[in-house]
Amino acid sequence: MSRTSNRANGDIVRDFLSVADLLEEPQLAQLYAYLAREDEATVQELINELDLAQGTAYSYVNRLVDAGVVEVTHDEQPRRYAAREIDLTVATAGGDRKYTITPALIDAVGRRETNGDIDTYIDRHGVAGLTTALIYAVARERGEVTHRLMAEDLDISPLAAEIILQALRSVVHEHYEIREDVSLDTKERVNE
Repeated sequence: MSRTSNRANGDIVRDFLSVADLLEEPQLAQLYAYLAREDEATVQELINELDLAQGTAYSYVNRLVDAGVVEVTHDEQPRRYAAREIDLTVATAGGDRKYTITPALIDAVGRRETNGDIDTYIDRHGVAGLTTALIYAVARERGEVTHRLMAEDLDISPLAAEIILQALRSVVHEHYEIREDVSLDTKERVNE
């Protein structure tokens, strides 16, 4: 496992375990993604926006603060919380594949509970597969690849590729710089 910043090994392990929790629990990922998008929020705002029970919201926020992926930005009542930037790179045992865990990936995992297409894709291909699909989704929105190329590269059906690319489209537009002056029709014609 490598990390993009220089930190002590204990910090790296803690970061990895914290991020693993986010990738395993969609509601935690959803809360983290909301804080990353909004810069900061109170627990009451999280309750209102994410439709969480009060006890659940406080429990989740405390877990994320303890894990070090969320910090208190205003200590007086009402406390305000913000997401810390996550950019963790994990390599497979053979070192032949690397996966970078970013707020965009955590956001995509957080949408699992509200987006059946993302949920199905994770069930079939795991979070590692979703990571790869997110890379293709960014390239697709930039006009660099098509769903057919993704399908061929990943040995999945063109329909499955198109479905996950569409499901990830809003995640891509919220987390990446995408030029809006190239229409989707133009991108598809160029890459077909």
